[in-house]
Amino acid sequence: MPVIHVHASTDIPREAQLDLKRAFGDAISTVPGKSEQWLMCLFDGGAPIFFAGDDAEPSAFIEVGIFARAEISRDVWEELTGLVTSAVSDTLGIDPARIYIDYHATAHFGWNGSNF
Repeated sequence: MPVIHVHASTDIPREAQLDLKRAFGDAISTVPGKSEQWLMCLFDGGAPIFFAGDDAEPSAFIEVGIFARAEISRDVWEELTGLVTSAVSDTLGIDPARIYIDYHATAHFGWNGSNF
């Protein structure tokens, strides 16, 4: 049950959402046992984001939540960071140095009225 939530200071038009959804669908397969089949993507554009004390340049904060009962290796997170950063930078024109990604792996995830 992966979720990728993009908060960006720029607008995220529908075409960009679709491009990011496709890129995230490919990227999530780097996490063992995960695929686009269960991926949920959320996009919040036009968010007021101050980075390093100002909002003069576009920025993004990305949250990645993953249902996992086993430890996910640092190498997997590193690869996912590169793929997600590239997708957001290329699609929205945000400098990679102004993108943060926050990861949460949890053994508790609800869906369809119950928990896994």
